[in-house]
Amino acid sequence: MISYIGNRPALQIGTHQVFDYDTSWLEDALRRAARAADHEDFPLVSEIRNGVELYLENQCALRLLQLEDLFERMRKMLVKIGCERIAEKLEPLAPPLTFSLVAAARSAGNGFELAFFETIRVELALLRGAGAEDIRFIGLRESALILRGKSKWNRQCDTMLAEITTFLNSAGTICVDV
Repeated sequence: MISYIGNRPALQIGTHQVFDYDTSWLEDALRRAARAADHEDFPLVSEIRNGVELYLENQCALRLLQLEDLFERMRKMLVKIGCERIAEKLEPLAPPLTFSLVAAARSAGNGFELAFFETIRVELALLRGAGAEDIRFIGLRESALILRGKSKWNRQCDTMLAEITTFLNSAGTICVDV
C-alpha cells in the first residue's frame, strides 16, 4: 500500500511519480510568476499556496495528478481572483525529485556506459521539460558495480563512479547516495 502525505495525490512529472512532497516549491513558482509579471510585492503567495495545499488534501479526488494539470488549476484560480498577468506567467515547477540510477544501469548492462549516460541525459531533458529543477540521484555505487560487471568494489568501480558523478555534476544535479 502506498502512503500519501496529508492525503495528497501523487504528482506525475514526466515519467516519474512523486508521492512524498511538501508544497514549498509552489511558493517559488508563484513568486517567479509574480516577478515576471512585475508584481514583486504580490502579497498573496502564502495564501494561494495554503489554498492549493487544502485543495490537494481535501478536495482533489484524484490519486494521481499531472503537474501541468495542477498548474492549470492554479492559473484558473489566479484569474478568478483578478491576477491574470501572474496567471499568464505561471510556469510549472516540480517538487524536488529523487530517483535511482540502478534501473538505467541494469538496462544498459556491463560495458555499455554510453547507453547508460544517454539514458540519463534523455531522462534529465524530459524531467526538465516537465518543470523539474531540483533532481537528486541515488544508487550511484550500485550502478558503478553493474556497469563494470563486478560483485565487489575495485578500482574500475572507483573510475566508473567518478565518471557518473562528474556527468551528473556537469548536468547540474545532486548526487545523494555516492
